[in-house]
Order: sequence, then C-alpha cells, then structure tokens
Amino acid sequence: MVGFVAAVAGVVGLFYLHALFAAGPVGVAVQVCAALLMLWSRVTLGRRSFHAAADPTAGGLVTSGPYRWLRHPIYAAILYFVWAGAASHPRSPVISLALLITAGLALRMRAEESLLSDEFSEYGDYAARTRRVVPLVI
Repeated sequence: MVGFVAAVAGVVGLFYLHALFAAGPVGVAVQVCAALLMLWSRVTLGRRSFHAAADPTAGGLVTSGPYRWLRHPIYAAILYFVWAGAASHPRSPVISLALLITAGLALRMRAEESLLSDEFSEYGDYAARTRRVVPLVI
C-alpha cells in the first residue's frame, strides 16, 4: 500500500504542477499509447484489476495480451505516461515526483512478484522470459 500511496501522491503532485501531461507531439503520442496499453491491460485482466488492493493471484496467472511481453503492463503504462509528461517539463520538482512514482511502482511490482511466485510454480519461467516494464530491456 505504501507504493500505491507514493505513486498517487506523485501523480497528484505532477497534476498540481501542471506537468502530468506532455506538451509536444512525441510526448502526447507516448501518452496516448500508454493510455491504450493501460486499457488493453485492464481488459485482459478483467474486473479484478480495478482497485488499489487488488489480489494479483486471484483468477490465475495471466500471460496473454500485453502480459505476453510485459509482467507489469499497467505499471508500465503509468510510467510511460508520467515520464512523457516529466520530459516535457524537466524541472527538479517534476523529476523528483516522477522518481517518487517510479519508486512507488517498483515497490508494488516487487511485492506482487513475491505473491505471484509463492502462488504459481510457473511464475519463475514466465518471469525469466518476460520483462517487467520495457519489452526486451527491463
């Protein structure tokens, strides 16, 4: 829950600083793609993903849709969106908030991976072949 609170606080801060949304065409394109990735991920997961305390183990391990390429496409979408906005407004407070969001989501990813690993024996193989937030990289 700490990671969730940190991420939400960072997003609220970026909104308050008018730095959440990208200013240029490339940043806007990245944010549109991030929103589409978020939508695709939510549809793939179904109803179980629509609250902060969602149980990532409920309903089985999902490895289809965007989960075929990314272990955390919802968090990836948030990070792509946030960093596209931050890149458009590169000031110290903006970068600090983007880093806070990144740290909060990293905490959530680690916690979810621990739960998934404990619940599903096949998670190790899935994690070995699937990146966390950037296909083929991270």
